[in-house]
Amino acid sequence: MSDGLLKGKVAIVTGSGRGMGRTIAKAYAAEGAKVTVTARTTEAVESVAREISEAGGKAIAIPCDITDPQAVQSMVDQTVEAFGGLDIVFMNAGGCLESNSIEEADVQTWRDTIEVNLNSAFYTAKAVIPHLKSRGEGKIIMMGSGTGHRGHSRISAYSAAKAGLWHFTRMLAEELTPFDITVNELVPGIVQTKLKDGETLERKLVNQFGTEREYRKLPEDVIPLVMYLATTPKYGPTAQSFSLTRRWI
Repeated sequence: MSDGLLKGKVAIVTGSGRGMGRTIAKAYAAEGAKVTVTARTTEAVESVAREISEAGGKAIAIPCDITDPQAVQSMVDQTVEAFGGLDIVFMNAGGCLESNSIEEADVQTWRDTIEVNLNSAFYTAKAVIPHLKSRGEGKIIMMGSGTGHRGHSRISAYSAAKAGLWHFTRMLAEELTPFDITVNELVPGIVQTKLKDGETLERKLVNQFGTEREYRKLPEDVIPLVMYLATTPKYGPTAQSFSLTRRWI
């Protein structure tokens, strides 16, 4: 049974039509938050919002392209109008769009990768900050990546974007500290959200950077840390990166 840890709170989870975003949105709703489910695909966000409603939670579905600043602003405004405010923003949307050498990388794909993983966080932050300030406190959580701390060859654009996101997290936290708005990064590591034909969901050690140290996790394994970051007090941690990668280099 839920403890209602987020009762009375309003949350936006970007990229929540599937995968980790879907799991996070449902977890917030299960703890009492009113949730905006947002992603580009209308059918996906409506499906997640319906799942939440059928489970007794409250959610609205707002399709949104987070690389469009006007669309982001509209999504945030609709959230505040529907729920009366905003307390938690989980910036989950993003993705690696190409695996290639820098020499062979496509220029437009590089730009698109930076746009969806880094610039979208800027657009979202600009839209939500006034509403979080009006609440007197708030939480912004970024979905980071280990590649933002230790780059990976052949995914240079994604690594650079996530490195930028981590630095953006710290700068945003510094600006918002006087307003009791915390800003932190969550690095989930390897999480299995898609299945290949004949594959089953299981936790197992995987080889990363030459050693079997990190477990391949299931989406629900990330939720305790997701909830922690959403429920810390206003004087709690900010400008920090919380990692489940089990790597120290």
